[in-house]
Amino acid sequence: MDLAHLIPLYERPGPWATAYLDTSVADEATLSRRELKGRQISEELAAQGADQETCRAVRRAIGSYDFGEQTVGRALFAAHGEVVLDPVLSVPPPGESSSVWAPLPHVAPLVELTPDEPDTLVVHIDRLGADIELRTSSVRSPLGTVRGRDWPVHRTASADWSERHFQLSVENTWEENARTVAAAVEEAVGTTDARLVVLVGDARERHSVRAALPGHLAALVVETEHGGRAAGSDTARLDEWIARERRAYSLRHAADTLERFTAAKARGGGRTDAADGVPALVDAAREHRIDTLLLRPDGPDTHREVWAGPEPEQLALRRTDARSLGEPEPFTARADDALLRSAALTGADAVVVGGAPAAHDRAPEEDLEADNRRSAEPMSAEPVGGLGALLRWPTDGEHPLTEPGT
Repeated sequence: MDLAHLIPLYERPGPWATAYLDTSVADEATLSRRELKGRQISEELAAQGADQETCRAVRRAIGSYDFGEQTVGRALFAAHGEVVLDPVLSVPPPGESSSVWAPLPHVAPLVELTPDEPDTLVVHIDRLGADIELRTSSVRSPLGTVRGRDWPVHRTASADWSERHFQLSVENTWEENARTVAAAVEEAVGTTDARLVVLVGDARERHSVRAALPGHLAALVVETEHGGRAAGSDTARLDEWIARERRAYSLRHAADTLERFTAAKARGGGRTDAADGVPALVDAAREHRIDTLLLRPDGPDTHREVWAGPEPEQLALRRTDARSLGEPEPFTARADDALLRSAALTGADAVVVGGAPAAHDRAPEEDLEADNRRSAEPMSAEPVGGLGALLRWPTDGEHPLTEPGT
């Protein structure tokens, strides 16, 4: 997951109110349920020490949320009487709600509840051109229509020489239009953050466009027989297929990251491009060496306390160490939240590893066997304590912040 969208949370001081809310149920009692949940969460935060202005801001925000199948959950981050960020969740949170008042925003669950599903270009193709749309986790945006030559595009059944010549012209038109669509797709990939391209339409048109795409896009492209460009196409099955394919991409990315982490840890020679365990990660965060942070949400070290200051490199295992970093009044924070802050502010990514996907989030059937093989890998391949990192440059394995005797 790209953590850049979290940076506004770290541009102002805490403490922070964090809430996670299930909004998947909508019925005749929605209004009263929404008011009750807003009051409950604000009272929980007040009991933990939150100021009244922030509690009121949280309650007002919850009172404005939509409930129903289109919004399965919301996260909410507020400080000093203002809601700073309240993203929609892709996966409903466990339980109906949770709330935390802490020096840092409790963002760790957000990484798990908003899977890193790729922005996706959906290209609806026919012989005349294509319609291109961009799908992200929250919106669908039409990017435009590609219009190729509209004549000649239809074959005839005649064997006459002139008709065969005409059919060759038809073939040439199809191929020219496919190249025009491919050029538009290449441009769209270059101007968006799309990491997946779905070609929709008849097999011939899909294959022609795919063949015309440059080689560097090959790994991004998939095809489906569901849906089409014509009115009345089966959009429901297409939407379901794309949702599964995006989730499959996310699972593959997590598995590939874990494989890279395991391979890096296995290298000999005393130098490694990976680290795990809180002492080593605190060391790496202080030096801005974390490139990708790996989290296993149920890991025992995720909620371990570390000492922190206002800057991303101000992390330590002991209070005295934090003071030596130039922060006279350090505070305690969860290790996962502190490391995610450091990762976000130094341009690193985060990936959730371990655990099985929910039934409704599973990959397409053709990917399940591979994903099951990956999930069956030994637990030793996962980061110690549930926290690990791929590093920007290698470490020699000696971590000055490691506690004596560890």
